[in-house]
Amino acid sequence: SHAMLLRASSEHSGDRYDFEAISSEEGDGGVPHGRLLMDFADAVVAGDDDALARAREAVAAALGEDALVDSAAICATFNTVDRVADATGIPLEDDKAEATTGLRAAIGIDRYPSTAAAASAVS
Repeated sequence: SHAMLLRASSEHSGDRYDFEAISSEEGDGGVPHGRLLMDFADAVVAGDDDALARAREAVAAALGEDALVDSAAICATFNTVDRVADATGIPLEDDKAEATTGLRAAIGIDRYPSTAAAASAVS
């Protein structure tokens, strides 16, 4: 998931991120323009054309057109990876389930029924 990649990046760079910001309405997660980017990602998956238009405009205004394209590409990539994993039934490997226990709790992903089912299938 994107949180796992960000965690790995933070371990390499020494930066500190607040992963709980992903599932809350507050904070930027320690990422420059993090709240703006999280709002953009939320608008992408919400299916509300007006909210998405506003989010695109906000990202372009604050970060520029190139950053908007990069942000949209990242959203599309993660959406694709998730859909492929879901469609093919790729299970979460035991070592990844164990290594991400704290991270999954911090971002609130364990509250989703599909995550709970996948985690119990691994256990």
